[in-house]
Amino acid sequence: MTPLVLVPGMMCDARMWGAIPSSLAPRAVHHALPTAAETIPGIAAALLRDLPERFALAGLSMGGIVAMEMLAQAPDRIERLALLDTNPLAELPEIRTRRTPQVERVLAGGLDAVMQAEMMPHYLADASDRDTLALCLDMARALGAEVFRRQSLALRDRADRTGALRAFHGPALVLTGESDRLCPRDRHDLMHALMPQSRLVIVPGAGHLPPLEQPAATLAALKEWLET
Repeated sequence: MTPLVLVPGMMCDARMWGAIPSSLAPRAVHHALPTAAETIPGIAAALLRDLPERFALAGLSMGGIVAMEMLAQAPDRIERLALLDTNPLAELPEIRTRRTPQVERVLAGGLDAVMQAEMMPHYLADASDRDTLALCLDMARALGAEVFRRQSLALRDRADRTGALRAFHGPALVLTGESDRLCPRDRHDLMHALMPQSRLVIVPGAGHLPPLEQPAATLAALKEWLET
């Protein structure tokens, strides 16, 4: 059974996937945290050094961006690809300009404030879900300000990876929460068009974090993808 590699989003750890990994037993699941460098190519290369020779790969948000870079660097090692709530394009200029002052605020001790005021309000379809928001803040605190800096720089300077998707012909899943405001639906329509063999899944009642917001629907889509 091909092992599964899961790459979480920015300032998230393995807890972002909820109970999904244990629900996929007996399949081996590897959690690959995108924290080792301040460039997407550097993060991808570091992860690839420690992963099995061939694997299924799923990434959400920044994790999806890293997954697309891993695909570009080592296409023969990736048997199947799942991209959740992510974006294959380079950073938009207006978002690039926000990164540096945001990083400065975090490095000055404002991690909690930036997460609570600037990031987490955009995460969920249900803004009253305090348990999930508390988990998001706890994951960010566990990773800390230096990881925020590295990840922000990596996202700021990332390359367009539409070419890597166009060249991939293995089983693919493109999934997004119906109410995702951070990675809009059109990005997922684009990824689905670049990989016509992919299945496009829109999850009702979810925003940017379907594994936590709608775990049953997300698990069902991942299981179908893994069994294709």
